[in-house]
Amino acid sequence: MMTILMVPGFKGSEPEHWQSRWEAELNDVERVQQVHWDAPDLGVWLAVLAHHVKRRPGAILVGHSLGAILIAHLALRHPDLDIGGALLVAPADPEVRRSRVPGITSFGPLPVEPLGFPAILVASRTDPYMAQDRARIIANLWEAAFVDAGEAGHINVASGHGAWPEGLRWLARLRVRQRAFAQPPLSRRSTGSRHSAP
Repeated sequence: MMTILMVPGFKGSEPEHWQSRWEAELNDVERVQQVHWDAPDLGVWLAVLAHHVKRRPGAILVGHSLGAILIAHLALRHPDLDIGGALLVAPADPEVRRSRVPGITSFGPLPVEPLGFPAILVASRTDPYMAQDRARIIANLWEAAFVDAGEAGHINVASGHGAWPEGLRWLARLRVRQRAFAQPPLSRRSTGSRHSAP
């Protein structure tokens, strides 16, 4: 079974968070544990994530908030790593909280290159940390499928998304995309492009 690596954002994910619940419910799930959740630093966090991915080649990464942005930076700086796919949920714009959490600015500017692996980006219309229009543009640049989550806030416990069963459905969809992407090049061409959904 393919490993799933949970990649939380700033301050980590509390026990009620859907990432924590999925860890308890799903098989072969591992959390990427940062040393200092309250002191985000792109270089430090990136090294930890890269270490986990090297130990779990072909893993699917599930990133929330700043964790989703971290995954994009990993794709840019370590294109040689074997990543099976990524579910990117409520990515946080590093520019939004500049004055409050200086360390977050190290995650900017946002990468604009294609990720190089199948991905689904889920964005809310009412997320205080990234406008949905911007998230849609980023999804296009990353060649990730885009999902409109509606008025879901930051898709976390505070916005009422504890278990978040809808997310499990998108994770299942990502597995399907990953299997198609893993086909030989000639077969993959017949499946269409990986550009984001309208």
